Amino acid sequence: METLLVVTNLPSRDSAEKLADALVAQRVAACVNILAPCRSVYGWKGEVQQDDEHPMLIKTTRARYPALEAAIRAGHPYELPEIIAVGVTAGLPAYLQWVAIESSDKP
Repeated sequence: METLLVVTNLPSRDSAEKLADALVAQRVAACVNILAPCRSVYGWKGEVQQDDEHPMLIKTTRARYPALEAAIRAGHPYELPEIIAVGVTAGLPAYLQWVAIESSDKP
C-alpha cells in the first residue's frame, strides 16, 4: 500500500483544526499535523497576495487519495485550495502500516 504525504494550507488555526478532525474522523487520513502559521506570497487573479496560513501535513494512502481530496475540497474555504500529494518512498514499516490501517475505509 503506497503512502502519501498531502499538503494543504488553511487561513486560520480553527479552520485547520476543523478540517483535520473531519479528515481523521472520515478515515481518509491517519494523521494530520497542523504547523505554525507561515506567510504565503502568491499570485491570484493578476495580483500579488500575501496571507498568513496554517500548513497541514496529511498522511494517507494512494487508495484513499480520491476520498481525501474530495473531503478537503468540501471542507476548505478557498476557491482553489492547494492540494499536493507526494509519494513516500521510505519510512518506518510499522508506521506506514499504521497509516494504511488508520486511513482504511474499513475500521
